[in-house]
Amino acid sequence: MSSPVSQLLERVRSGDHSAFNDLVTTLYTELYRIAGHHIRMERADHTLQTTALVHEAYLKLFDIDQPKITDRAHFLAIASRVMRQVLVDHARARYTKKRGGEIKFTNDLEVDGARGLEKLQLLELDRALDALAIEDKGLAELVEMRYFGGMTAEESAGVLGRSVHAVRHDLRLALAWLRRRFSGQLYERE
Repeated sequence: MSSPVSQLLERVRSGDHSAFNDLVTTLYTELYRIAGHHIRMERADHTLQTTALVHEAYLKLFDIDQPKITDRAHFLAIASRVMRQVLVDHARARYTKKRGGEIKFTNDLEVDGARGLEKLQLLELDRALDALAIEDKGLAELVEMRYFGGMTAEESAGVLGRSVHAVRHDLRLALAWLRRRFSGQLYERE
């Protein structure tokens, strides 16, 4: 017997829009947790609240063609990616308006300070992840899942159909790539 989430996902894949609403309702607590993770990584005076981020992500998810969502963790990973994009769009709009068309990178984002990546800018990190995705899409997805989605190595492994050991190894590679990318920039601004 399949779980209620699996049944809803099957209905979503078959084009049932009401099933998508039911899926979001069923997973709302987890979506809220992921959104909260995103918001906690933002600056203190950020104007977008956790509930608003969940709702904006819902609207974007509802408007896009539904990808082949395999399971609960995969759906949450996609939702986390959409939340990241909502925050990036919000930052771009805010700073474009505030600066008269010029984007200033002032939106601090904490990225695992214990591992050496201290304060990064949200828009800079977004660009870096786009560059990493060109080089290795899988590594960029792992960073999104872990740091934007708050997913564990086990959850990421489940979504990707890989071993936990391989996921942890690749996450270390991705972090090393980001360290190299930002090594000259992190300390120049402080």
